[in-house]
Amino acid sequence: MVELIVAFTIMSLLAGMAVPLARTKVRREKERELRQALREIRTAIDKYKDASDYKLIPPGKIDSDGYPESLEQLVEGVRMMNSPDKKIRFLRRIPKDPMTNSTDWGLRSTRDDPNSLSWGGQNVFDVYTKSTERALDGTPYSEW
Repeated sequence: MVELIVAFTIMSLLAGMAVPLARTKVRREKERELRQALREIRTAIDKYKDASDYKLIPPGKIDSDGYPESLEQLVEGVRMMNSPDKKIRFLRRIPKDPMTNSTDWGLRSTRDDPNSLSWGGQNVFDVYTKSTERALDGTPYSEW
């Protein structure tokens, strides 16, 4: 009976130590996915801006500064200036935010404050997660 109690106690201790490690691993994986999604969207925004600067696509609205008006525009594509029958697409789909499990990203325009959590609506200059959680290093995910 004593051996059974000792064995059960040891198993409980080991299980108690394994659960936090598993949670940390899952959190790290979500953080990696978030970094990858942010990089993918930001690269598409940069490519859109480059295409606008090189006059491959129409400039868009006057106050857009050559940036897309929405994330959907990156997926739907933009007609080329020299070939109106062709479209340039910058994203296949809007990546899912692993922290909120949605494709609803926070947006910032060129006229917004760099740390703003509200969007002015002029253009899409940057994206951030709408999660209010903090990363393992203590920084808010919305500041990534």
